[in-house]
Amino acid sequence: MRALVQRVTRASVSVDGRVVSEIGPGLLVLLGVTHGDEAGDADWLGDKVHALRIFPDEEGRMNEALGDREVLCVSQFTLYGDTRRGNRPSYVAAAPPEIAEPLYERFCERLGARRGVFGAMMAVELVNDGPVTLLLESPGR
Repeated sequence: MRALVQRVTRASVSVDGRVVSEIGPGLLVLLGVTHGDEAGDADWLGDKVHALRIFPDEEGRMNEALGDREVLCVSQFTLYGDTRRGNRPSYVAAAPPEIAEPLYERFCERLGARRGVFGAMMAVELVNDGPVTLLLESPGR
């Protein structure tokens, strides 16, 4: 399981021109699921994201965890795109929807995250704060 985590001042997701979720200061997480991922991966990664100390403390150092800030999570199978051959990415490493969606939902529940619409074509808007962007993977990947 992969999570591209971005610290944001605000973020939103729209489907067909309608905003379906939005947050203020917090994290935008793009989440990809691969074959072999299980509930434990979702739990571990959710806990890791929640504990990341990437927010500024009183001295301006990145030393505070998420706390009461918000999370917006968007499913992102393209995080498993493979471009080693040719110019058209291969997505065979991405888990099929029947495996990915329950794990995406579990990850979101673990964080109390607002969500995009699984499997939909979405427009994601964000203001990256810092910028701070991290790529996390569950153990064993």
